[in-house]
Amino acid sequence: MKRERKVILYIAMSLDGYIARKNGDIDWLCGDGSEPDSDFGYKDFYEGIDTVILGKTTYDQVVNELSVGVWPYEGIDSFVFTSKDIENNKDVKFIKEDICAFINNLKKREGKDIWIVGGAELVRHLTEVNLIDEYIITVIPTILGEGISLFKEGSKELKLKLRESKVYNGAVMINYIRD
Repeated sequence: MKRERKVILYIAMSLDGYIARKNGDIDWLCGDGSEPDSDFGYKDFYEGIDTVILGKTTYDQVVNELSVGVWPYEGIDSFVFTSKDIENNKDVKFIKEDICAFINNLKKREGKDIWIVGGAELVRHLTEVNLIDEYIITVIPTILGEGISLFKEGSKELKLKLRESKVYNGAVMINYIRD
C-alpha cells in the first residue's frame, strides 16, 4: 500500500518562540558552541524530502540574503506561495492557487515528504487548517525578546504527540506529530 506523504514543518525558533528578528534577521541561529560542527540533524531530514514549500517573504530572504545566486534546494520540487502573478523560473514554481487543495494534491502523489520551510504566515495558515502532519522545531538557546513569532496569539489549539527529542550543539530538537 502506498504511503501518503507527510507535510513537515522543519524550523528553528528562539527559546521565546521567535523565528526571526523583527527585521527578518536570523543571525542568532546557532547553538551554544558545545558541538560546533553539528548540522542539527539537517542532512538526515533533507534526505527524507523531495519537495519544499515557502512563502514569498521567506523565498525573498533565501534568494536575496541567505543563498544569493545559488538555489539551496536544487533538484527537488520547490513551490512558493504568493498572492502576486510571478513567472516560474528554473528552480521554483510560484503558486497563487488555493494552498490547501494544492498541498492535498501533493500529498497524494508518489514521493518523499514535503517540507514547509516558512515563513510565519504560511505556517500559521497551515496550522489553522491542520495540514501539518509533523512539527520538527529546534529550540535555539537564545532569548530574543521580540521578533516574528512562529505561532500567532489566538491560534487554534492543536494537541500533538511527542515523537522524539534530541540535543544538537545545545539546541533542543523536538519532533511532534498530529494527535
